[in-house]
Amino acid sequence: MSPARIASKFASRQFLLYVTGGVLSALVDIGLLQLLLQAGMHYTAAASAGFAAGLLVNFAFHSGVTFSASANPGSLARYLCLVGLNYLLTLGCVALAQATLGNPLAGKLLSLPLVTVNGFLLGKYWIFK
Repeated sequence: MSPARIASKFASRQFLLYVTGGVLSALVDIGLLQLLLQAGMHYTAAASAGFAAGLLVNFAFHSGVTFSASANPGSLARYLCLVGLNYLLTLGCVALAQATLGNPLAGKLLSLPLVTVNGFLLGKYWIFK
């Protein structure tokens, strides 16, 4: 696939849907975290519940809306592999920024577009194909 064709894919409606699904799942994650904290739940349990809910919303949105694919155990397993890969990519960026700049936040910010593009491409061509 040529670089121009890849660039056009990112400008596509599908990529915008992908980003919308990511924003929606982040809102669910953060919203549930806040609700559970206000209800008195311990922060680790609240953060874990928010993360899990956001993850499920993300998977369901991308399978049903972004990529119009039926969810199945195989696509869920591939999706969870992507989550693990993107987590490791994020940790690598954070560690690199800490080692070179003394600023882990810079690595987290650098990782965001990387994991977004990685997630979109693997979602389109591997997870929900």
